[in-house]
This record gives sequence, C-alpha cells and structure tokens, in this order.
Amino acid sequence: MNYLSTRGDPTPRKFCEILLEGLAPDGGLYLPERYPQVDAAMLARWRTLAYHELAFEILSLYIDDIPADDLRTLCAKTYTEEVFGTADITPLRELEDGVYLEGLSNGPTLAFKDMAMQLLGNLFEYELGRRGEQLNILGATSGDTGSAAEYAMKGKKGVRVFMTSPDGRMSPFQQAQMFSLQDANIHNIAITGVFDDCQDIVKAVSNDLAFKRQYRIGTVNSINWARLLAQVVYYFKGWIEATGPQGGEVSFTVPSGNFGNVCAGHVARMMGLPIRKLVVATNENDVLDEFFRTGVYRVRGAADTHETSSPSMDISKASNFERFVFDLLGRDGARTKALFQDALAREGKFDLSADPVFADAAGRFGFRSGRSTHADRLATIRDTDERFAVLIDTHTADGLKVAREHIEPGVPMVVLETALPIKFAATIVEALGREPDRPARFEGIESLPKRVVRMPADAEQVKRYIAEHCAA
Repeated sequence: MNYLSTRGDPTPRKFCEILLEGLAPDGGLYLPERYPQVDAAMLARWRTLAYHELAFEILSLYIDDIPADDLRTLCAKTYTEEVFGTADITPLRELEDGVYLEGLSNGPTLAFKDMAMQLLGNLFEYELGRRGEQLNILGATSGDTGSAAEYAMKGKKGVRVFMTSPDGRMSPFQQAQMFSLQDANIHNIAITGVFDDCQDIVKAVSNDLAFKRQYRIGTVNSINWARLLAQVVYYFKGWIEATGPQGGEVSFTVPSGNFGNVCAGHVARMMGLPIRKLVVATNENDVLDEFFRTGVYRVRGAADTHETSSPSMDISKASNFERFVFDLLGRDGARTKALFQDALAREGKFDLSADPVFADAAGRFGFRSGRSTHADRLATIRDTDERFAVLIDTHTADGLKVAREHIEPGVPMVVLETALPIKFAATIVEALGREPDRPARFEGIESLPKRVVRMPADAEQVKRYIAEHCAA
C-alpha cells in the first residue's frame, strides 16, 4: 500500500515513512492510494475477534512494511485490559431504543484520544528502534490530544514531545494532566491564543522542510495518518456490537472540531462498512455544521472562536476536513490545493454550494450535521442522568443532542463517547449540582507542581525552543 498527498504530490510513500513524517512536503495530508474493501464474509469472520485482533486485521490492510507478526504483537501490546480497564476496550451501551453510547474513554487519560495514541506510541518506538533514530514530536491540543500523547510517549526511547496548547482555554483537569508530568522528554508550551493558533504553528514548523529534517519533527495530531487509521477500528467494533449477528446498517454521531474522529468513520464507510449516516456534531464553533448545511467552509479567527463548555471542540480550522474534501472532489489534488492553500489564505473561506459535488457530501458519503449550545449540553447531561442514571461529559452531550435529530427507525444510532465527565467538572456541577466521580489515581492532580512554558503565537519562538532543547 502506497500513500499520496491530498495536494497532488505524486511521490509514493510507504506507511512507516508517513508515520514519522506527519504532513506531506507539499503541505497536504496523506491518504492511501485506495481504500481496501471489506465484504460480508470478512465482516462475519471479524465478529468473534477480540479488539486487538480486529485492530490487526484492519491495520494489516494498510500496512505492508511492518512484518505481520510484529504488527500483531504491537496491537496485542496496546489494547489490553491493563491499559484500558476492560477486556471489551470499547463497551457499547444502549441508552434507549436504538440509541447507543460507544465507550471510548477507558484509557490512561480518560479520553477517546487514548484509543489511537497508545498504538502510536508503540509504533513510534518500534520504528525508531528499527532505524536507530530519534523523533521530536510537535503537537497542538485543544484539551485531550496533548495528555493522551504525553501519557503514550513518556518514557519512550528516542522520542521527545513538544505540545502546544491555548493558554487558559482548557479545563483545570486537562491542564493538570499535561502540566503535572515531570518526564524529561515531555515539554508543554502554553500559547497565547486559541487552538487554531497552536495548529497553525505546527503546520508552519512542518512546512519548514529544512528545520523539519534537521530536527526530525513528527506529529501526533490527527494530521498523522497512523493515528486516524487506528481510530477506524472502533467504527467496525461499534457496528459489530450494534447490529448483532443479523448485520445491517448503523449510523454514527461524532462530536467534532478538527474532523479527525469522524474522518475515521468516513474511511470505514469507504471501505464498505455499512454506515448509513455520519453525523457531525459541533458546538457553538460551527464551521463544520455550516459547511454541511450550506456548502460554505468559512474559517474563523481567534476573536470569533468561542470559548465553550466543550472546549476540545473550540476549533475553527478543521485540519482533517481536507481529507474528506479531497475524496469529495474525486481525489483532485490540484483543486484541493487551490481550496485549502490558496482560497483559504486569500479569502478565509471557499464555497462549494453551487458545485454538483456538494450534494454528494450527504447523498454519496452520508454526512449530516447539527449544532449544540451550552444550554443544550446542560439539558442533555441532566436528562441522561435522570432517565438512564448515566453521566456523560459535555462533548458527548453535544453528540447525543445532535444524534436525536437524525434517528431513523430500524437503524441503530451510535454516539461516540469522548471523555469522562471529571475532565469538565465545573459544567457537570452546573448541570447536576454535584461533582462527577474521579478515578483515585487523579486525586489532587490540580494541585501538583506544573512544568510548562508560556509563549506568544509565534512559530519562530517555538522553533528556537525546540532547537535549544534538542541541543541540551
């Protein structure tokens, strides 16, 4: 399997090359040259597999430069009851008739990002060990990616992490998870601005090819194909559990800011998994909902990016959206580049409303969308607690609220749970008047010593910081 860039660079690359590279040299994102197809016989065979076995089967369709036995071992090492607290890894719970929650927050940092990041850490260590090389990971987080990456990479041989985050824009628990880590290979950089400023810095550094090569810069954000690929697995698992032996179609609703989580669902659907709808749920930062309703993709600046009670979705530049648009445009790299590199830089938006392909977003690719507000989150958290005795976090509440707008009789609707409620305790207290449960290992985390530096939104300053600490 070879990989190509969404912006037209035709150079074929193998999985382990793009694993360590992140963005393509032309600024695009990597996708496989084709989506492997699954059939009914394969799906039937996969129904009985443990999660790590299912992960191996799916990943092996895309990875042919890691020996099968090694890949199988990496999957088995990653998806264990010891790491995820349950042998089921992603348990499915039916809330009400036809509406399910797929639990993705059983990992070390209590968020769905662990599902991919734990595998990514093991893949990095494996490949760097094979090459005898080191990697400096530069990331951006709006909340959960940072802690998931740092917990996955701490202590890993040959890996340093430089994680940017928007200063003061994460919940106290999220900040504490990251900033309390004292490992020498972990560096936290709080940026004055919003998540999009952090993401812009990552892209700017990645696009400085000389710096990127000199300091071996890689990424763990969902612009890294390996991370997105790992997320494809739990769509298959959710489908298996929601349909039972009879099979059939399933819809998924995904709380979304950067489009990575739901893009994995798009990949699963392109492979032939019977997904009827992929519902994108946004908060007040509704750039994605606006596109799927109108055909206009309009990024917002920092001043127009709202600070909300579902902060991991406070994003107005959805990086992974480029992957979907590339497929929507018939894999036209030149046109994708014109939209994402030229039109966005020039006008801050592009408009596909008059293009016949826009109808394909819903008709051919199954996408729908909806928007949730703070009031909606509070109401959904209360309702779910009162009716089902189930406590959900704010992002999952956004998903559940929007999911109910797209339910169809006879088609299970699976809402992807994103995090445990303790990560957003203030809003839970506002909704219910009580603190959510806190795992014992995180007692008092907010009061631990912090290890973080603060910087303006300046890629050059971040590059100087990386250079200084790589020389140390």
